[in-house]
Amino acid sequence: MLMALVPLLIWVFAFEIIPVFQMVVMSFQNSDGLGFTLDQYYKGLTTSLYLEAMKNSIVISINSSVAAMIIALFVAYSITRFTTGIRDQLLMVSNMMTNFAGVPLAFAYMILMGNNGALLLLLERMGVEAAGSFDLYSQTGVTQLYIYYQTPLAILLVYPIFYGIRTEWKEAASLLGASTWKFWRYIGIPVLLPGLLGTFSLLIANALGAYATAYALTGISFNLLTIRIAALVSGDIFPNFQLGSALAVILAIIMIFSLVVNELMLRWSRRRGT
Repeated sequence: MLMALVPLLIWVFAFEIIPVFQMVVMSFQNSDGLGFTLDQYYKGLTTSLYLEAMKNSIVISINSSVAAMIIALFVAYSITRFTTGIRDQLLMVSNMMTNFAGVPLAFAYMILMGNNGALLLLLERMGVEAAGSFDLYSQTGVTQLYIYYQTPLAILLVYPIFYGIRTEWKEAASLLGASTWKFWRYIGIPVLLPGLLGTFSLLIANALGAYATAYALTGISFNLLTIRIAALVSGDIFPNFQLGSALAVILAIIMIFSLVVNELMLRWSRRRGT
């Protein structure tokens, strides 16, 4: 039985543990790849370019995750009210949309909402003045792309959570005179909260690690931490693998921090529920 796990262990060591270990070791080396130093972390945490990249990544991740969660709450609850056939079709569409990301998504948005996008030109001809001021290649545009591919994932993750609320609870609350608002305030939301917090943390981690969509849309002109890491590793004339590794470790720490905060909130919500 244990021998069946050997291929899995080899794969995990070869493609997960060893690369991460090498990245961490490289982050403590100087530009020549020799000696032990904290200079790479000092540069990453004091240089305005990288600090701005961290800020942009965190802000976009939080904003897109919050927007995706709000949309997913209403959509997922609506899906539970349909028949089984329609429900399966809607979930299949949502599952397909989760794979529409990266270069295809960026290209589609360029065609629709770029500087000469078809949708923006149509809105301008219809007299919508705000269409002319929209900039797809700004933080607002990048956030919209993130919301687009985060929302289907949020729907798939939030949808099963609603089945944790039993119909009998609603009926019992109604018989006791509780309004719909009171049911969701004292029963529904506390039951949903742990699952929603877990979904929210996954969305933040997903957005923090995203690279292809933003890079395909803006190249290196928009400052995100993943884009800066890629530029240091492969995009510059003189790559700096050590600094890129340090920034990757910082990104991993930010993700771990978000997961730790989520775990603390989960424990708080469970204690409050009990």
